[in-house]
Amino acid sequence: MIDNNKKVAVITGVSTGIGHGITRVLIDAGWIVFGSVRKPADADRLSTEFGAAFQPLLFDVTDESGVADATKKVRTELGGRTLDALINNAGVVFAGPLLLQPVAEFRSQIEINLVGTHIVTQAFAPLLGADRTLTGTPGRIVNISSVAGKLSTPMMGAYSASKYGLEGYSDALRRELVMYGIKVVIINPGSIKSPVFDKNDPVEKAYAGTDYANAIKVFLKVMHEGLRTGYTPEQLGKVALTALTVAKPKIRYAVVPGRLQNWILPQLLPTRTVDAVMAKVFATSK
Repeated sequence: MIDNNKKVAVITGVSTGIGHGITRVLIDAGWIVFGSVRKPADADRLSTEFGAAFQPLLFDVTDESGVADATKKVRTELGGRTLDALINNAGVVFAGPLLLQPVAEFRSQIEINLVGTHIVTQAFAPLLGADRTLTGTPGRIVNISSVAGKLSTPMMGAYSASKYGLEGYSDALRRELVMYGIKVVIINPGSIKSPVFDKNDPVEKAYAGTDYANAIKVFLKVMHEGLRTGYTPEQLGKVALTALTVAKPKIRYAVVPGRLQNWILPQLLPTRTVDAVMAKVFATSK
């Protein structure tokens, strides 16, 4: 059973990238982290890396029974107290032009990034305080959205659809959970040094010979440059820690390199102007 003096978080998708960085920051701050991974090898690796402060949870966010089993494990370890934080981070990126992207791939994008968040949130919400029999203060939910949840770019339509959906989901959830005292916070990362796009380089081959072949090359160049110069996952982790510990967290934290051009201006400029810039940058102009 966990020491009642320790803060406890559940974080999904901690094997690499943002989830790994948030885990590192919280553990360094004295938290206990239950982190979800899909592979036993990752569970072993992270347990060795983080030590006793880390407890792996083996599940895929789309697997309701697996998530339910993980919830039971966490409930047992908490011993009747509330969970301090749930960070919905697990997600994937399936890039490609919407006109050509396979429906199965589009469906998987929504299923993992949005439906998976719903599955995990429903399962762990009782531990955060929706179960009124537990002792302790209500926990907080941090949903990792994206700049793409507010600004769609070519080749990222499916991903943006999932993140725009997460934005609406988070707004409704925040308003529904007021009765339990559970706060809901959104974090919008921009470019983060993460292997997320390394897994998507085959997209260039998938759309070779199509009208979007050149646009895909430009897209990958822009994305890789952004990932090379972006913030570290640990920098985002510090923002997550702030969202979990300040008395009155913001509703949204935008962690965006080049904040003016990549976050503020696109939301202020006329949409047609943004469209024209996007078409020029991503080589989709007629």
